[in-house]
This record gives sequence, structure tokens and C-alpha cells, in this order.
Amino acid sequence: MRLKSPQELEELREELRREAPRTKVRVCCGTGCRAAGAEEVLAAFREEVSRQGLDVEITSSGCQGWCERGPLVAVEGMEIFYQGVSPYDVPAIVDHTLKRGKPLERLLYWENGEAIPWRDKIPFYRKQVRVILRNCGRIDPEDIRDYIHVGGYAALAKVLSEMSPEEVIEEIRRAGLRGRGGAGFPTARKWAACRAQKETPKYLICNGDEGDPGAFMDRSVLEGDPHSVIEGMIIAAYAIGDIPEGYIYVRAEYPLAVKRLETAIKQAEEYGLLGDDILGTGFSFRLEIKRGAGAFVCGESTALMYSIEGKRGMPRQTPPRSVERGLWGKPTVLNNVKTFASVPVIISRGADWFAGIGTEGSKGTMVFALTGKVRNTGLVEVPMGITIRELVYDIGGGPREGRIKA
Repeated sequence: MRLKSPQELEELREELRREAPRTKVRVCCGTGCRAAGAEEVLAAFREEVSRQGLDVEITSSGCQGWCERGPLVAVEGMEIFYQGVSPYDVPAIVDHTLKRGKPLERLLYWENGEAIPWRDKIPFYRKQVRVILRNCGRIDPEDIRDYIHVGGYAALAKVLSEMSPEEVIEEIRRAGLRGRGGAGFPTARKWAACRAQKETPKYLICNGDEGDPGAFMDRSVLEGDPHSVIEGMIIAAYAIGDIPEGYIYVRAEYPLAVKRLETAIKQAEEYGLLGDDILGTGFSFRLEIKRGAGAFVCGESTALMYSIEGKRGMPRQTPPRSVERGLWGKPTVLNNVKTFASVPVIISRGADWFAGIGTEGSKGTMVFALTGKVRNTGLVEVPMGITIRELVYDIGGGPREGRIKA
């Protein structure tokens, strides 16, 4: 199905939203929950629902965040959230919840002697503001129709049909978006500097080479919401101009992220949202995945570019900056996974909305991987300006009991 205009995209979205609502069971199949047996839970649900002939949709999702308590299962339509689910729990969930509409209390989260049925009221989620992770755990990352249903590619359609490249860059500037890879460089300034370069072609790179020990933020976004990154990159390519193709650089140790990216790129091309003549607007942009071999140094931008070129990954001195002379000696913009994932929601909801989150100097949110000796390990997204104490105690539940052995 190839969409030939922004109007056809909106018609498809309305069609998806008009479909009769069904109870939907989402089993977290992010890497953490998969390691705890989520795929077996998913298979058990499908088998049991099929055996009983129930009109219930069983689907997987990306990381739902609370890795400590996986596998996680969300029953949408009933707002019931289960933790620590095993295949042996599935018949009871089907009987109590899907057939009789009652929660299975032993799998709920309990606080002060009271069962909390839905995740938004659980302390781990209560202080979070999910912008980058807005769709992670809430859509099937391998189904583009699920992404379109929740508003996916609406920002791209708006940009291509209503905004000039300069207006896009100005919106990102007003939002105050900074690079989420660590340096915090203003995104709009980088895009504008590259747009001003006369030499062509230009290139766009998404840095998904996440090598920090214990970090799994970028991986989880790529696994759980790959289309948000793709959409953000297409918008960036349009804003910068003269970019025929881009690259997503992902370490080979992230096989699930690579698989879901490959599926997302293929689907976006089939729907006319990536490739030639996107949405019939005449704008074209292609994407290719480049796998890194695991060298930590290739997380540095210039070393990463050498790696894409097939050379040894070694940083080079600057200037010239990458926006002047980057990949194959051409002007290049490189941003992080989380930076690109932030772009569509800024365009859709507006710069003022995004700038209203965080602090005066650092707008928006940041994603953290809580690991180590905290009670609630997992993936969290919080406003800029939150304290370490709030992260560790209010969300992470405080340190685990016992001492770390030397």
C-alpha cells in the first residue's frame, strides 16, 4: 500500500481509528523481558486465546520500562498491568481478566496493602514524563499501522506540506532541543550550519552506537519505536537540504534493534513514507543501516564516520567540523537516536509545549537506564532538572539491601 499524499495518510489514520475497539494484550518483548521469558508468555497467550475463541488481540511491544519486574503484560481497554508474568499464569489471566473482566490481584503491584491495577499510578512510572519513550511499550514496533494509528508520520506530512526547511529549523530552535548523545549541542544550530554549506551532497547519520556499560536507552528506542527515529531523520533531511541518503549506525550486538529497524525501513518504503517521492511531494530520502563491530571509540562522531567509510575507527582533530567536512569529506549532520526521536513530537505538539518541560537551559526530557544496586532497575524518562535523589529513591525505590562485594 503506497500512500501518495498527506491526505491519504490521514485517511488511513482515520480508518484505523474507526475500527471496532478490541481488548488488547501487549506483552513486553524488549530485550530485558525476552531474557525473562516474554516470548514464551506471548506464545502462551496466543495459544490460550485461540483455544477459547476469544476476540482479543495479542501483540508484542517494545520495552515497557520496568525491567526488574518483567515479563510485563498490559491489558489495554481494561487498564490492567501485570508484572512477573510466566506462561503458567496465562490461563488464569485469560479466565479472570479476559473472560470475566477481573484483575488477577497476585500479579498486580501492591503499595501499602492496596493493589494498583494500572502502571501510571505505580511509583516507578508516577514521576516519569514520556516524550522520547512515548510509544515504547504502547505499540507493536513491527507494525507500521500501529505507529500511524497513534499519530505516526503526521509530523512528516505537516513538514512536507505546510512548512519550509527554515521554518522547521526555527521550530526546533524555539523548542530548545539539544543533542541527547551527551554533548548537548543545540540541534537547530547544527542543522542550520550544515544547511548553509554549499558543497553537496550532504549526509545524515543517526548514532546508535551505545557502548557505555549498563546503558540501554538507545537500544530500547530502536527496538520499541523505530519509526519515530526514521520519521525524525526524514524531517531533518528535509530541513537541512541536499541530503539524498542517511545512515543509522547500530552496533551488531543489538540484533533485535537491527531486525526491527530493517522491518520498519521496509514498511516505510512500501507505504511511500521513505524513498523516492515521499507522500507524492517530490521529496526523496533513503536510509541504510550500518552495523558497528563493537569498538567503543566508534561512538565518537568522526571515528564513526570513518567506520561507515570502511576505514579504521579513529577520531580526527577538528576543525573542520563534521557539518563542514564529514562523511566522505562532505557536510554531515550526526545526531543521537533520542534526538531524532524527539523531533516528530516537537513538530506535532509545538515548540512551546516541549520548551515547557525541563529547565531554562535544558529543555525537554532525558532517558536513563537505572541499573546496579537499586530496587527498581529499568528504563526511565524524566524532565531535565530532576535530582539524582529523586531518580534513585522515588523512581528506583532506593538502594538494595546488602553491601556490594569488593
